[in-house]
This record gives sequence, C-alpha cells and structure tokens, in this order.
Amino acid sequence: MRAWLYLVAAAVAGGIVTTPALLVFFLFGGTTDDALLAALATLMIVAALAVVTMKDIIRCGLAMIVCFLSLAGIYVVLGAPMVAATQVLVYIGAISVLILFAIMLTQDKVAPARLVFQTQAAPAAIAAIILAVLVSLAALGTDWHAAASRMKVATEALATLLFKDYTLPFEVVSVLLLAAVVGGVFIAKREDRNEGEI
Repeated sequence: MRAWLYLVAAAVAGGIVTTPALLVFFLFGGTTDDALLAALATLMIVAALAVVTMKDIIRCGLAMIVCFLSLAGIYVVLGAPMVAATQVLVYIGAISVLILFAIMLTQDKVAPARLVFQTQAAPAAIAAIILAVLVSLAALGTDWHAAASRMKVATEALATLLFKDYTLPFEVVSVLLLAAVVGGVFIAKREDRNEGEI
C-alpha cells in the first residue's frame, strides 16, 4: 500500500514539474532550453516550499539538496557550467551534506511538533513577496544580451581564481566546515552527558 502512495506522489510531483515546461514549449512556442528552464525553476520552487513546510528536518535537508541541484541545472541551461559545478561542489557536496550530518548527529529523538522557522510564516511570506517584486523589477530592467557576454567572462575568471589561485583557501574552508560540524557534535554530546549526570 505504501509503495502505491509513493508512486502516486511521484506521478503528481512529475506532473507539477513538467506542466510548466509543456506550457512553455507548446503554448508559448518556447525552445527546449526554455521548457527545461521552466521545469527546473518549478522543481526549485516546489523543493523550496517543501523545505519550509515539512515537519521532518531530515526531509527538509534532502529537499534543500533538490533545490540546490535544480539551481545548478538552471546555471547549466543559462550557459554557466562552471558556476553549476561550483554549486554542486560547494552547496550540495559540502554544505548540504555537513548540515545533514549535523542534524542527524545532534537532533533529539523527540522533535518539536513545529520547526522553529515554521512559526514565522507570516513575516517570511511578506519578505518573500517583497523579494519576488525586487527580483522581477531587476529582471525586467536587465539587458540580458549584454549580461550573457559578461557572464562568460566572469565564469572564466571565477574558474581561474578558484582552481588556480585560491585552491588552498578553498580546501581550508572545507576543513573549517568539517571542524565546525565536529565541534557541534562534540558540544551536543557533552550537553547530553551533563544532563544525564544531573
């Protein structure tokens, strides 16, 4: 029975993600890249909503990884594969995994009914609307043809800086993130031990 529920949920999720892509491709006469961009943007929005609405914090972290992966796909469609690779390496490969490890190692078995960020829905909705308006105004006022050429130059400069000039600081930051997670686990375990002694 549970397997059928998962299949139905996967079918509904697939329909939600592919519907905007089909609309863009067939109704508005967009290209394949436009349809793929619409599908990835829809997947990112759905994953972001799942991050802030689900009650299980582990699933929230997994939805965050899907959100980051969708953003990396958008970078590839827009012609910035270097930025997409950096997104996958840094955000999915390092930060998301470290956050998930930190959650799994420090979370109590008895979790609160509502997560902390779910109690601030109204201010978050107002902030999201304001941010959406600002992003829309910036997108409408941007000369995208000039931005594409500048992005290519900036991507090449980023690749040179990241993998040639700043390789050692990049690795030091990853070690620092790992040390922060280990320290968080140590502090959480020490607090549990102190509570057991009292």
